[in-house]
Order: sequence, then structure tokens, then C-alpha cells
Amino acid sequence: MKAKVEKYEGDILTSFERGEWQSVPDLKDEIARYAASAATTLTKDKRINIRLSSRDLEDVQTRAAEEGMPYQTLIASVLHKYVSGRLVEAPSRPTRATGRAKKLRTG
Repeated sequence: MKAKVEKYEGDILTSFERGEWQSVPDLKDEIARYAASAATTLTKDKRINIRLSSRDLEDVQTRAAEEGMPYQTLIASVLHKYVSGRLVEAPSRPTRATGRAKKLRTG
């Protein structure tokens, strides 16, 4: 039985079958370079203390729980995305801080 192939997987397979892929000359060196880069990126070697309002902290903890991660990890992720220019503003979701969550819950 043939497994269902997603579109992007099919595109990769087609590209491979056309011979558009090339082997990396020094695979071990490339793997080591990317592994070192990943380790450097993921290393958390500094600790900071910040002050947040109780309400903001509770909202962060709620969002982190929704994502299934510790709230400190969520804060670190948001800060990393911000400083790397990858934080994209999305339409706001109702939270207690905006006051819209209560209105939505009560009708």
C-alpha cells in the first residue's frame, strides 16, 4: 500500500528524480558546522530578572500552558524572535488584559 505523499514531499521527490540535488563534498564538515551552529543558538548561558504585572504573568502562563511549554521558555522564544526580527504581529486574541475575554465569555 502506497503512503499518501504531501505536495511538498512530491515536489522534493520530483526535484530529486530530475537530478537537481547534489551531494555535499565534505558531509562530515557540514554536519559539524551545522551542529556547532545549533548548539550555539540553543545554549542559554545568561539569566535575567524582569518585573511583570501579575496580570501579564498570568496571561503569559496561560498562553504557555496552551502551547504545552514552560512560561519561561515562551518568554525566551518571544524575545529571541523579537531580536532576530522574526516576531510578526498578528491580530490580537482576547485576553484578560484587553478586557475582551470577559466580554466574550459572558456573551
